[in-house]
Amino acid sequence: MLTDANSDPKPRAGLRSYVLVSIAALVLALGYVGWAFWSRSHETRVIEERAAAQRRAEDQRAFEGMGGNRFDILSFYATPGTISRGDSTDLCYSVSNAKSVTLVPQSNAVWPSFERCVSVSPRKTTTYTLTATDAAGHTKSATVAVEVR
Repeated sequence: MLTDANSDPKPRAGLRSYVLVSIAALVLALGYVGWAFWSRSHETRVIEERAAAQRRAEDQRAFEGMGGNRFDILSFYATPGTISRGDSTDLCYSVSNAKSVTLVPQSNAVWPSFERCVSVSPRKTTTYTLTATDAAGHTKSATVAVEVR
């Protein structure tokens, strides 16, 4: 029996070594996989943050281009500016932060808009006046002449 007792601890020592090496390899593999997932997740967050910052900057430029917080008539023009009798032209306007818009002489219904055109057919050369009013009651006006030949 002494030979059996002497031979029995040797396989256990080999099995323990195998288990310890396996556990160490598993811990290293899990650590590597965890690090790979974390680093990819971190890289994705950095890319998304950069994209969000770029979108915010583009939105800010667009907001400022559309008048920002200021009340203003950004544009008012006729296209074409000269027409023949019986033809029509488009009066185009752009306002920012206006509560109401009126066009004199009145041709069609108008309302505050960043970009809108209304069609008019004057019989003689006419000067149109666009008046915008903000929520506080302040007004701004712009004029454009349509020449009729």
